[in-house]
Amino acid sequence: MNFNSTQKTILIAPLNWGLGHATRCIPIIKALQENDYVPIIASDGIALELLRKEFPYLQSLELPSYQIEYAKNGKNFKWKLLQNCPKMIEAVLEEKKTIKKWVKKYHIDGIISDNRLGVFSQKVPSVFITHQLNVMTGNTTWITSKLHQHIIKKYAECWVPDFEETPNLTGKLGHIKKADFEIKYIGPLSRIQKKPIPKKYDLMVILSGPEPQRGILEEKLKKEILGFKGKTIFIKGIVEKDQKKDETGDVTYYNFMNSRQLEQTFNESETILCRSGYTTIMDLVKLGKKAFFIPTPGQYEQEYLAEKFKKEALVPYAKQDEFKIENLAEMEVYKGLQQHESPFDWTNLFQVFEK
Repeated sequence: MNFNSTQKTILIAPLNWGLGHATRCIPIIKALQENDYVPIIASDGIALELLRKEFPYLQSLELPSYQIEYAKNGKNFKWKLLQNCPKMIEAVLEEKKTIKKWVKKYHIDGIISDNRLGVFSQKVPSVFITHQLNVMTGNTTWITSKLHQHIIKKYAECWVPDFEETPNLTGKLGHIKKADFEIKYIGPLSRIQKKPIPKKYDLMVILSGPEPQRGILEEKLKKEILGFKGKTIFIKGIVEKDQKKDETGDVTYYNFMNSRQLEQTFNESETILCRSGYTTIMDLVKLGKKAFFIPTPGQYEQEYLAEKFKKEALVPYAKQDEFKIENLAEMEVYKGLQQHESPFDWTNLFQVFEK
């Protein structure tokens, strides 16, 4: 036991943008507990609901919502984000005020922000987690990247869940030539462990991300899956109070799964159909699975990652409006994501909270 860290309280706050930021914080929360820290969870919406289900015994707090929405048409993605900017800025400012109060009220000794821009305090060590040192927004990438790096600069450290050297998972998203802030590459984060269990499903469909694009893809895939020959498990990515299960022919539907169920299902599935979100990619690397990607329309980061892995002959992809169930046959000629075990020294990483 590390007596120096006993009783130290760490606020961990993931962005509510789909479920990815929340799920990749799960191994960090567990590592904090194993190293005798007391985590407090803070977020909003489905991200907060998911973490409350995972850690019902931990204190959880609600932060202002950034009210992130996707456009129905991917071409309008950037314009929709610009429209949301005033609400987002207002939420970030409110977030800063809230954090200031919480540091005093809950005796917080350290902060971990996963892409929440207002979760920071000058009074305690604050860490920022991101896999996007460069934020891709098409022809405005240079300015969004500079703005993001300027925000990161105020934190004590920036943790990037990737490998520092080539080959790596994020490419130019998570690597910059010269940084004027402290970067630590901590390896891929996943709540999933590989298990030697028999295969039960030929295909696992797992959805995530904000509306309306999550729902649009769900409706499309419900129709396409009728043409798939084999057993399928379909996880919609809707976090609700109660878990729901439906069976139609060879397809089993769930609204959501907790981490233990997801780990079991991932291991029981031969192939995966999913978004090219970075958290899902880290899960696939942990398992060494073959997959097919459908990037969220207009989301430059997911489009970049899908193209990157296709060029590397690892994972095929298709645009959402062009996808057909027959495309899944392409997986046969791709290598799939290679399993990678990277034991990590959490005790050393958490030293930032002992300074």
